[in-house]
Amino acid sequence: MTTDHATALPTMPEALDSLTLARLGQLDPTGQSRLVHRVLSTYLQSLGRLRQQITDSLDQADHSSLRLGAHTLKSSSASIGALQLSSLCAAVEQAIREGRTDQLSSLMPRLQHEVDRVDEAVRLLIAKDPHS
Repeated sequence: MTTDHATALPTMPEALDSLTLARLGQLDPTGQSRLVHRVLSTYLQSLGRLRQQITDSLDQADHSSLRLGAHTLKSSSASIGALQLSSLCAAVEQAIREGRTDQLSSLMPRLQHEVDRVDEAVRLLIAKDPHS
């Protein structure tokens, strides 16, 4: 009797959508390729780099770089189920695109808080990976 790796994933922290991660796990049903682990590890590296880019861009009031960082993080976050983070990135991107940079003062603390939550959730999943 084989175990479906997608259903063997540990309980998802609330920062991540379990359905999205289950769908990702279905691409590697046995877990032999460690796809979910590799995707989450790659995402975590990207998250660190993008967090720094976003922080630096905000400090330097470089809205173009901030928009690019938010855009990139939006897509990768959606792909792993960090839907709230993806949504906040979309709001930042749209505010900059529409010239409503005054909204960044309320959006950025929320985005940074969500980055921390997602970072912690992804680290927890990687640590609980039964194929590690």
